[in-house]
Amino acid sequence: MVVLFLSWNPEIRFYMTSKGTTSPDPSSLFNVGYFLLWGGLVVVYGASIALAALDYRRLVHVGVLAPFHWAWAFLGGVVYVIGRAAIVNKVAPGRGWWPVGVIFAAWLLYVVVGSIKAMTWMQSMFSQMGYGP
Repeated sequence: MVVLFLSWNPEIRFYMTSKGTTSPDPSSLFNVGYFLLWGGLVVVYGASIALAALDYRRLVHVGVLAPFHWAWAFLGGVVYVIGRAAIVNKVAPGRGWWPVGVIFAAWLLYVVVGSIKAMTWMQSMFSQMGYGP
């Protein structure tokens, strides 16, 4: 997802409204990269639900009596991963927390990359509006 996010580079263009104000052109934001990004998000969401269901089945098969239910993945993959880690840690103390660490590191990377990308977009937009150096 980070690759799709980084590949989406809209050129923010502005137009003059009938009232004389400047407004961003929506067609400059909603390009092919934007829709690929949303399509990727839908695929990742569906895959996380499917993988949670398969993981639930595997945990039942190996003998975990009350695994974290896979339907929690509909609220997001992070919810399932945290709940699964808590249950696995209860069944096998000291184990099961590494996926939470991986998710936390991935989200931290996503926030840093997203912040840098947002700053460049804002700088580009403000310079086109005449506020930059």
